[in-house]
Amino acid sequence: MIGSINTKYFISSCFFVLVCCFATQAQSMETTPKKVLILGGIAHIGNGDVMHNVAIALENGYIRFVRYQMAARINRADYDTVIQLENEHIYPAFIAPNTTLGLREIDAVRATLDYSDVGEYNPNVRSIIAYNAESRITPTIRSNGVLLAQITPRGGVISGSSSIVELDAWNWEDATHTEDEGIHLNWPKQFNQSGWWAEPGGLKPNPKQDERIASIYAFFDQAQAYALASDSNLAKSKRNKQAESIQLPYNLRFEAMKGLFNGSKTLYIHANRAQEIVEAVQLKRKYTMPKMVIVGGYDAWLVPDVLKDDNVPVILRKVHELPLRTDDPIDLPYRLPAILDSLGVLFCLDMGSGDMEVMNQRNLPFLAGTAVAYGLAPEKGISSITYNTSKIL
Repeated sequence: MIGSINTKYFISSCFFVLVCCFATQAQSMETTPKKVLILGGIAHIGNGDVMHNVAIALENGYIRFVRYQMAARINRADYDTVIQLENEHIYPAFIAPNTTLGLREIDAVRATLDYSDVGEYNPNVRSIIAYNAESRITPTIRSNGVLLAQITPRGGVISGSSSIVELDAWNWEDATHTEDEGIHLNWPKQFNQSGWWAEPGGLKPNPKQDERIASIYAFFDQAQAYALASDSNLAKSKRNKQAESIQLPYNLRFEAMKGLFNGSKTLYIHANRAQEIVEAVQLKRKYTMPKMVIVGGYDAWLVPDVLKDDNVPVILRKVHELPLRTDDPIDLPYRLPAILDSLGVLFCLDMGSGDMEVMNQRNLPFLAGTAVAYGLAPEKGISSITYNTSKIL
């Protein structure tokens, strides 16, 4: 399996994993051949293209080229290892967004859980420094083709900062691919539901929703003012190095938020219902934040124009779940990927949160399989856990 990636080519390149009997066990880093040549097979690029009888060259874990074998000038002696395929399929590495992989190990053992912090507004909480690259769960995820993950904190109104990691690594520094790339905000729910998944109760309007939304806007007002003051102060210092600049009180929380306003970070808003999604997009509009992603997005198909007008993609909640409402069609979650695709909304698939969420990340490719069975084109199913995910992240 190929797990090493260059940040510069994260979106534009394809990263492949062999899905065949001899390649399902990931090689350890110290035994991986330096130069590998893969010949034959059918390569699914991830952007909708399919190449038959390919030649793929790798060097130190990086893909050097993907070409048709007949058109490639190849000297086998230049490679340490040559792998000959027949009819095996080659897929891009799968990417798991919005997961606590490496932040939780055994739910019954508190000492192994490090995915949430105390408090409501914690944008400065960095999930990457809590990431455990030696998790016993990670190899089981990697063996099913998931080679990258977005490590995401939970809890509170603003949970903290997520980072993207490579799953073949010695420690969190070695694993880090993109550090602190986004802030996660849990939008106040429109309704509170009683009961549990097997016996859901009734829905009641959330009496504190307006109050909580007002609190979010107040926090963003302060964060934006802090960012503007910091930028203005920096500009003055650059214009006149001799002039004394105003020393702003250093605020960890607002420092973490600054990237949302200049586009260096993405705001991930966790919301499912149509009104919640619209309210989230209105927040983006008010503060003119360049990058926002809806996480969950169960009702995204009801407000596609709102999302497309503001260029807001969706990390779609796990399709292997019951409908959100009791009067929804039982197969609606399975059909959501095909519906969003037909509406032109950019989306990727997410294993979601909840019980056994971490170990279930290995089932990410099966979500794509279900989406294909319920109307999504096969190559678009592959894109939904590879190419689309890379673009959104």
